[in-house]
Amino acid sequence: MVTFFTTFKQFFVFLPERFDLKAGFQRKNSMNEIIEAVNRAAENAEAKAAVAADAGALEALRIEYLGRNGLFPELSKKMGTVPPEERKATGTAFNTGRTRIQAALDAAAARLGGAGKQDKDAIDLTLPGRRTAPGHRHPITQLADECVSVFRRMGFVAVDGPEIEDIYHNFDALNTPDDHPSRDPKDTFYFPDGRILRSQTSPVQIRVMETHEPPVRIVAPGRVFRRDTPDATHGMNFHQIEGLSIDKGVSMADLKSVLQTFAWEMFGKDVKIRLRPHFFPFTEPSVEYDFSCVVCGGKGCNVCKNSGYIEIAGAGMVDPNVLKNVGYDPEIWSGYAFGLGLERLAMLRYRIPDLRFLYDNDVRFLEQF
Repeated sequence: MVTFFTTFKQFFVFLPERFDLKAGFQRKNSMNEIIEAVNRAAENAEAKAAVAADAGALEALRIEYLGRNGLFPELSKKMGTVPPEERKATGTAFNTGRTRIQAALDAAAARLGGAGKQDKDAIDLTLPGRRTAPGHRHPITQLADECVSVFRRMGFVAVDGPEIEDIYHNFDALNTPDDHPSRDPKDTFYFPDGRILRSQTSPVQIRVMETHEPPVRIVAPGRVFRRDTPDATHGMNFHQIEGLSIDKGVSMADLKSVLQTFAWEMFGKDVKIRLRPHFFPFTEPSVEYDFSCVVCGGKGCNVCKNSGYIEIAGAGMVDPNVLKNVGYDPEIWSGYAFGLGLERLAMLRYRIPDLRFLYDNDVRFLEQF
């Protein structure tokens, strides 16, 4: 009897620890079942990922195994039933299997050009493209192009010239006397070497006439610089359009017809033009020209100071001395020149009260154009 009890006790002591006298061997394979499921899942996922044909197939595969309701989340819920002594091995197998599946998905995504990669750097080719809002030209640029277009229809050619000029082209060739106020450093920007920032686009006329035989018919849009104190109607740099026509028999009537046509094109057929005597060194006779007020229609308002007209710019017949300076015979050739400020024109056309709005870079303002 003692021998049997001892043998039975020895048998009981050396039974596997997971043996349950009540449940028998029902829990024997608890760890193996999870590990085997993980290994099978990893093998199957690797095989499916290797033959996946598109991003949709990879996404379905990810959902099947790693998704919220997939196999691995379900297996993780069963980890609590694993005996403590088996949890380390089971957890290691679980993590290894999940890593294998993710690696297979990444490899397949790379094979497909990244179409199925599910991370923060992934590009989903099924999403609609992002449209970039295009910019647009500055209102002064738009207005300059429109002005040039008007003059081109009247036979003018657009030309350009340097913004850094020499004194000869900016003053001397334009018949500007040495004591003229515009030469003063208080009015013009000088460089140490004697060159200047051009104070007008008129030097372009000289450069064109120096290199071209008449007839000449050009407009020269561009930026100019003057030592003005910035305010609502003045700036240290602004834009002009200079016009020049040289031919035989050109008269003041031709000039007026061009300016009247330009006024109609920019503001409508109701706009009238007025010429007033003035003086400029490079034209003789010289005039300032006005447009009838586009705000009140010429009736008088605070914009036109109740005069019915708004000053635009200067013009006149090209001075014979200017023609001689470029080698043109004033006995044969005659011509007219005119200029206008684009900022002033923009203020009239768009009802802008302060030209500084054009350069404040306020998107709310610029979007209106």
